[in-house]
Amino acid sequence: MLELRGVTSRYGPVTALDNVDLVAEEGRVTSVLGANGAGKTTLLRTVSGLHRADSGTIRFDGQDITKLSPDRMARAGLAHVPEGRGVITELTVRENLRLGALGRSTHREAVSLDEVVDLFPILGERSHALAHTLSGGERQMLVIARALLATPKMLLLDEPSLGLAPRISAQIFGVIRLLVEEHGLSVLLVEQNARSALSIADLGVVLGLGKVVACDSAEVLSGDENLRHAYLGY
Repeated sequence: MLELRGVTSRYGPVTALDNVDLVAEEGRVTSVLGANGAGKTTLLRTVSGLHRADSGTIRFDGQDITKLSPDRMARAGLAHVPEGRGVITELTVRENLRLGALGRSTHREAVSLDEVVDLFPILGERSHALAHTLSGGERQMLVIARALLATPKMLLLDEPSLGLAPRISAQIFGVIRLLVEEHGLSVLLVEQNARSALSIADLGVVLGLGKVVACDSAEVLSGDENLRHAYLGY
């Protein structure tokens, strides 16, 4: 579904991605792992059009999207949830959710508000609360739910567990897996918590200083002790 070939992205003289090849298959969770500064966030920003690749090709669902703008990427079926839980704090939970449907992709059957509330019941309970009153975990649920209302074919998630309590992180990872298994969504997940990411992933890609240093099934990567110690921190 998503294919990167020879993708290089730079910030001035700094090469953040160096000739990256990556394939994320349809209906699967592909986890991108690595230490801080490995290029994980730049990878998602480059795929979603927020940062333009300097060279290489990005194809999504058979279409060359290398030079598309972020809004056209969204219409093509990509939904990017960046790190930071960017909710509009002056709006209510319900109003934030309704914004997600404005750029809705037409490639899949529309996702309803009731469906995302079923996934995250707390959002239904707090639908009239202002977003600034939400906890960190609730904000993370809100931004994921808002992205789902755009009816994407692939969800790009950047560090969804960052700063969250283990119980909330486990809940969010569980929903991600559910979205793949029961709703047919494809997910490209960037995550610092390698153990949790690999527990729900089908495929893992490890970045080191902007290069792909390993790519294999999540099971194989989890069992590679040398790789875990060198790049994954556990």
